Amino acid sequence: MNLDLRQLDRGPRWPGWRGLAPFLAWGSLVAVVFLAVYPASNWLGSRRAELWHFYLDTELAIPFVPQTVWLYLSMYLLFALPPWFVPAGAAARLGKQLITGCVACGSIFLLLPAALGFDRMLPAEAPYRQIFQTLHAIDAPHNLVPSLHVVFSCLIALACASYARAPYAWLLRVWLVAIVVSTVLVHQHHLIDVLVALLLVGALRAHWKVG
Repeated sequence: MNLDLRQLDRGPRWPGWRGLAPFLAWGSLVAVVFLAVYPASNWLGSRRAELWHFYLDTELAIPFVPQTVWLYLSMYLLFALPPWFVPAGAAARLGKQLITGCVACGSIFLLLPAALGFDRMLPAEAPYRQIFQTLHAIDAPHNLVPSLHVVFSCLIALACASYARAPYAWLLRVWLVAIVVSTVLVHQHHLIDVLVALLLVGALRAHWKVG
């Protein structure tokens, strides 16, 4: 694939409607795969009599910090960023990474449905109580290992950072670290979920080389 090398040192830019098209196409395909895989695997996991326990008892002392839910939810903003940083010619690579990551996670969820060790708590204060009520209602805690939240966040943020110049590249990486940490602080994931997700991201990025 021939890419303009000048694009390797750029900040955010409007890609134009033609440049936006491949991201919309691949983004739609990613959404279809996610909606086919994630809810089904979570529902099937909730019907399993035996669930895996992959956490350490010492992890249960990690504090619940409801304010970090804003960082957790900020992952969804990442989906709007690739057209502003990633060349249109690399949209397919990122799309394939996201789809493969989703299918790989879904396969593991089906094989190894897990139990969340943290007690799901509802904060007393608004709006956090309402946010966590919604979060708990739509996401049964069985799709844990690896964290798809971390997989998606890493693939998108690192792809954008690969083509961004300073300070955007560093801001993206700092934001990414905050999102990854938040998955544990909002008690949606355990440490092994994050670790396996990072290993999967490394494998996907190595397979597709750059971006």
